[in-house]
Amino acid sequence: MNDVIRTLFDELDLTPDQPGTATGQVFMEDDSGPVFESRTPMDGSVLGRVRGTTREEYDQVVDQSVEAFRSWRMLPAPERGEIVRQIGLELRRFKAPLGRLVSAEMGKIEQEGLGEVQEMIDICDFAVGQSRMLYGKTMHSERPRHRMYEQWHPLGPVGVISAFNFPVAVYAWNAMVAAVCGDTVIWKGSEKTPFCSVAVQRIVARVLKANDLPEGVFGLVTGGREVGEWLSHDERLPLISATGSIPMGRRVGKVVAKRLGRTILELGGNNAIIVSPHADLEMAARAAVFGAVGTAGQRCTSTRRMIVHEDVFDAFRERLVEMYRGIRIGNPLEEGTLVGPLIDEEAVEAMQASLAEVRKLGGTVVHGGEPLEDREGFYVRPAIVEAENHWDVVQRETFAPILYLIRYRELDQAIEIQNGVRQGLSSSIFSLNMREVETFLSHRGSDCGIANVNIGTSGAEIGGAFGGEKETGGGRESGSDAWKAYMRRQTNTINWSDEMPLAQGIEFDV
Repeated sequence: MNDVIRTLFDELDLTPDQPGTATGQVFMEDDSGPVFESRTPMDGSVLGRVRGTTREEYDQVVDQSVEAFRSWRMLPAPERGEIVRQIGLELRRFKAPLGRLVSAEMGKIEQEGLGEVQEMIDICDFAVGQSRMLYGKTMHSERPRHRMYEQWHPLGPVGVISAFNFPVAVYAWNAMVAAVCGDTVIWKGSEKTPFCSVAVQRIVARVLKANDLPEGVFGLVTGGREVGEWLSHDERLPLISATGSIPMGRRVGKVVAKRLGRTILELGGNNAIIVSPHADLEMAARAAVFGAVGTAGQRCTSTRRMIVHEDVFDAFRERLVEMYRGIRIGNPLEEGTLVGPLIDEEAVEAMQASLAEVRKLGGTVVHGGEPLEDREGFYVRPAIVEAENHWDVVQRETFAPILYLIRYRELDQAIEIQNGVRQGLSSSIFSLNMREVETFLSHRGSDCGIANVNIGTSGAEIGGAFGGEKETGGGRESGSDAWKAYMRRQTNTINWSDEMPLAQGIEFDV
């Protein structure tokens, strides 16, 4: 195990080989419940073992969260913001080792691991400011000497289900904003990255303990799909925020809707960049490479499709191949590495199956695609493929570094191709032509939740609301007014007259 990661475990009282689960703030040490091995995708070795939460422990965590909500919601929002501010300070303390833990357990390069922790810090800062801006509106009443306004109240305990590819940041997007809104939070991280979840939980626990706050304000449950099902079915949780695959989102959405709960669903993406003949091709190529191979193609915002005008198609393809040849693939903790491993063998097999399907349909693998068998771990060479947008393999998201190149002739055709998939998360156009840009951003343009100009599809800032349309789920997290999803709206009318007029001029004399 890396020394920096071991130091983090020591500082947080986490022994790598200690069986246990973070339940509330308690690291359970009995031998009940399933045990999950955390294996680094760098070489397949075991980082440590974490015991999954039992049903009895799960109910304990939810009960703690429900009880903590009663007092947490009564703290003034700026005081809740102060707790989040302190969490941000603790994350700053542990940024380097926590970032390296993310890299070791998930496989993304160290720069991206550090960036993910920075994203947690940034959302803490954002949420602190938001704690003083939970605004409602005032409205003019049609009745004399009446006042109308709206206010926002906390919802209750919120369940957060996050995925392996962003093992800590997406939790913070939800948890820190929900916390300043007055909600308590129960987190189920991915069973593929359990130590990231446990480490963050220990960091947050320090702040709660220092402020004499109940442990149920931020709770953690560990385990696989079964634990996620418990959260989804639990009527004590008015909101479930779930990040993952489209099939997972369908299951969660159906179960929560059946009990009339709320969901924030952040599901798959099939993101495209349109490259116009009026584009700065070098900028477009750089954006494509980062978008397609960053995090080894395992971002929901990863660039999957390049829709390139036929006049520049050949030149753009050759530049991409040239850049791909210079990419260093290897240990994500080593300086200079740009692409680390896929998360596991299953991901490697899924990539190979998609490439085989492409070849069967007549597509051309222009570059890469093969597993790297000269080393331990789940490494592949990122692939560039010429394909057709209507093929099933292109229509679905393969969570791996496959970039499909697709030709177009007219801008309307490019936009139709861009929108012609079931997902609707992120999109981009590279063009220096104002009319093309404004068309792309207009009502007849991109149908995605994110539409960028002259930047790629990935690397969203926390200040904007993050999320997508269609099968991506329609939820919004992080910035802008996404905070409203974690609260309930209430309209209030106050009569300060000595009469009882009715709205719409109705007369009802008793």
